[in-house]
Amino acid sequence: MFSIVERPVSALLCAFLALLLAAGAAAGDTPRNSIPDEDKIRIARIQYRGGGDWYNDPSSLTNLIDFANRHIPLSIQRNYNDVAIGSRDLHQYPFAFMTGHGNIDVNATEAANMREYLDNGGFLYIDDDFGFDPYVRPVIAKIFPDEDLVELPHSHPLYSMVFDFPDGLPKIHEHEGKPPQGFAIFRNGRMVLYYTYESNLADGWAFDVHDNPEHLVEKSLQMGVNLLVYALTSPD
Repeated sequence: MFSIVERPVSALLCAFLALLLAAGAAAGDTPRNSIPDEDKIRIARIQYRGGGDWYNDPSSLTNLIDFANRHIPLSIQRNYNDVAIGSRDLHQYPFAFMTGHGNIDVNATEAANMREYLDNGGFLYIDDDFGFDPYVRPVIAKIFPDEDLVELPHSHPLYSMVFDFPDGLPKIHEHEGKPPQGFAIFRNGRMVLYYTYESNLADGWAFDVHDNPEHLVEKSLQMGVNLLVYALTSPD
């Protein structure tokens, strides 16, 4: 069983995955899920206390995983797992997703667990699903009190890993009509956390729930693939 703490993703593995992506793109092949399920990459959705709806739009991650498995040569388990933010089980997953609309309550032990997870090779993607921003920023500050959220420039590799977004993060949901922004936390030169504000990628992933235009759904899924590939293959 893969464990972030016991066996973090190495630079060699990252390079190997990047080569797989390049080879798949050159060959024009559609990946096939012939790898046993237990050997596929596992994704976690973060469960937290405080009353915020961490559980909303449960199909969003599944839809993204299906899209990713059709477009990139990385095999990801279709069924993600819900994992409490303070659980040691979190360290079994290289990628974790968190979202919500309202309050989130994280104590010192939970913050320390998330910090250890991220410092030992894990990656956290947080999507502001309208109303989450004023609650989740203090949580990020509790996890990393000595780090600041840094807005990524449009030239950052995240925006061109597989699909090209020359203008940066796409805007999927209207929210308050502000421009979309993508923020990150870096630790020792590695991006460990990515936070999207006024974009709401996961709203587009849940296309079976929300009535977003088809072109926005496509952009949200493509940006999600970029995020997965960057998180799972980039050593820096």
